[in-house]
Amino acid sequence: MIRWGFWIGTTSGLVLGFYMSLVELVTGKKVYTLLMNVDFIPVIGSIEWPVAIEWLFHLIISWIIGFLYVYAFRRVLKDTKRNRWSLALILSAFAATSYVPLTLLAIKEIPALTDSAAILYWLIGHVLYAVVLKISYYRS
Repeated sequence: MIRWGFWIGTTSGLVLGFYMSLVELVTGKKVYTLLMNVDFIPVIGSIEWPVAIEWLFHLIISWIIGFLYVYAFRRVLKDTKRNRWSLALILSAFAATSYVPLTLLAIKEIPALTDSAAILYWLIGHVLYAVVLKISYYRS
């Protein structure tokens, strides 16, 4: 179960990270910067982390989501196509709401709370995350 959650979290997290990176590269909207940002966290926020460590922080959150997803179908929910889609969308929607606190807490330059294009890219990225989460579960 742990390996399965790790796999699902890794694939989904990598796809989301690469999507946000591509969006930032193409549009200049700092959604990748926002995704990887930890500057507001006491102690670790004051350190200039290498990109690999920023990715590790991002993947830790994604692994937790992957573990929750697997755990839900192993212990709580009936494993049906509808439930897999529903839970993937719920977990991803919950993660997508992090746009507001991350934006409010960030010290670095990131998209504004009212930047509709950045919000749209963020939401699309998290829908993509849900799709990969569900597909990764099915494939593993």
